[in-house]
Amino acid sequence: MATTDLDQRAKAHSRSPRLLEPPLEEQREKLDTIRLHLSRAEKAEREGLWTAVCEDRLHLGLYFARHKDFWLSLHFYHSCIDREYGGKSKYATIARLHLAVLYRQQGNLEEARNHAEMGLRQAEEGGWLDPDGRPLRLWACRELGEIYSLLGESFLAARDYDVARRLLQQGSEMASEGDDKSVQGEAVFRQGLGLQVTGDHQAAKEIFSTCIEIFSSLQDVEGLVKTYKAIAKCLESEGKIEECPEQLEKAAELCLSSGLQRRQMEVCLCLGSIYTNMNEPEKACTYFLYGYKAACNAGDVTQLQKAQVKLGCTAAHPLIRKYTSDIQLPGSCEMTEDPTEEQETPGLPADEHSAASC
Repeated sequence: MATTDLDQRAKAHSRSPRLLEPPLEEQREKLDTIRLHLSRAEKAEREGLWTAVCEDRLHLGLYFARHKDFWLSLHFYHSCIDREYGGKSKYATIARLHLAVLYRQQGNLEEARNHAEMGLRQAEEGGWLDPDGRPLRLWACRELGEIYSLLGESFLAARDYDVARRLLQQGSEMASEGDDKSVQGEAVFRQGLGLQVTGDHQAAKEIFSTCIEIFSSLQDVEGLVKTYKAIAKCLESEGKIEECPEQLEKAAELCLSSGLQRRQMEVCLCLGSIYTNMNEPEKACTYFLYGYKAACNAGDVTQLQKAQVKLGCTAAHPLIRKYTSDIQLPGSCEMTEDPTEEQETPGLPADEHSAASC
């Protein structure tokens, strides 16, 4: 392993985090830890105690994961599962699930999927419990839920919508079996977003209603806010713009009561834009002003300036309309106009922002 470490360090680029630490051969504590647990594993192997072999190798995988030496973690996790004897033990199953996590974090989703699916099968067959006394299969379900959801998003980005929807649904189902409401809520929300992207807004709204129930039970304000915004986007896509403010106002109230200044700023600016498009300048100004104050509190200069411009433009349009009507009194203008030419009534321009962009 020391030789492998030196070879990999030689191939690493100059800014690699790998080079921030000394070579493995110079790290005495880690070498002593490796020597201790490998000697125990070798002794157990000679005695045919295969579970003990896997336990010590798993210990090394976890040890190096804590020290961010992931290449060593991968090595020892694999040395635990890639065994003819003991490769399906409880400790090997735990190592396999840790491998699924590592591969997912590295973006290798197919490898992560393979290990998580195998880990789930082994956990179900063994009926083992985790250190907290809960069924080990629950962890496998949660991990698979995350992996399926990420795979679904990748297929969604590639416009392979049928595969994406299937994987996102699988992610939601597996997360639900994992007995963790927070994980379930995120997976269900991703499923809703997938349906939204594919244009099935009615189905997406039904999924988002489930999200509202889950996030409400968790008192997850961030989750509720993003779900109300997603519902508003669905309504806008269906041409039901007049129903959008109700959802966004719920989000704005939650942000205000929870002190989420940046979220409040985004939602209020979005509401102002929607009311502008609905030709309701007074309500638009109210929410642009709320957005401006939230931007001030959040210290976001860019959004503060955007709110100033929107507020100024929206407040000015009623005055322009009144001024225009005052100077166009009968007989006050000697200019002749083509009576067949279509006349435009001065009003508010359509705002470039909508529920889809907030």
